[in-house]
Amino acid sequence: MNKSPHNRVLPGFGLTLGYTIFYLSIVVLIPLSALFFKSATLSWGDFWATVTAERVIASFRLTFGAAIAAALVNALFGTLVAWVLVRYRFPGKRLADALVDLPFALPTAVAGITLATVYSANGWLGRYLEAAGIKVAFTPLGITVAMVFIGLPFVVRTVQPVLEELEPELEEAAACLGANRWQTIRRVLLPSITPAVITGFALAFARGVGEYGSIIFIAGNMPMKSEITPLLIITKLEQYDYAGATAIASVMLVISFVMLLVINILQKWSRRYAA
Repeated sequence: MNKSPHNRVLPGFGLTLGYTIFYLSIVVLIPLSALFFKSATLSWGDFWATVTAERVIASFRLTFGAAIAAALVNALFGTLVAWVLVRYRFPGKRLADALVDLPFALPTAVAGITLATVYSANGWLGRYLEAAGIKVAFTPLGITVAMVFIGLPFVVRTVQPVLEELEPELEEAAACLGANRWQTIRRVLLPSITPAVITGFALAFARGVGEYGSIIFIAGNMPMKSEITPLLIITKLEQYDYAGATAIASVMLVISFVMLLVINILQKWSRRYAA
């Protein structure tokens, strides 16, 4: 006896859709709506003056610029790390695989203190970088380093399952047909892993934009130089300027949403191209 195609383990579409909308409203939509409603207490002139202040623009530029740079670095080196973990066997492989998840489990404040200690002028690595004329701690470069640290697992864990499903025989077949290494990478590997790399990039970018704890210790927090937007929002809240804080946060939210939307469109296009 054939079962009806409408029979499902979960309840019907109407009930599950209603629950989904209710859950998203409680967790996402209502808090975000409160953010915009609080911003609306400002007049348009005050709102525009707040979000276009020189200090705010500098924090936007630093936050989004560092997040994009860190996500690009992670997209490249995270893919390489995933490749090594999937395709090679070496002593300590399980330890290396576990270390990838360390930023997930490590409290962000601990990560920030550790990075500041390592890259400070007297730190383990900072002293050698300082001698070479490269200052990391308390500079925008230090912010990028912190974002790279907390964003790496997103790329590795997104690309790794795709590489595990990609059979090595495809590369061997390409080599047998006369393809060199670059042609194999460009025509066999990249079309298969590009959607996953873009997804990992988006996740790392979103994580970097919203990061606070691991950055404030290594940033230096100097206005117009190394002050990130989340810190500026906290400063506004400490000054009881709730409307100003929500205004900056709403602009940050809109910019992040637009950028993630563009990334999702690119991801969809890459999947269609790969297919």
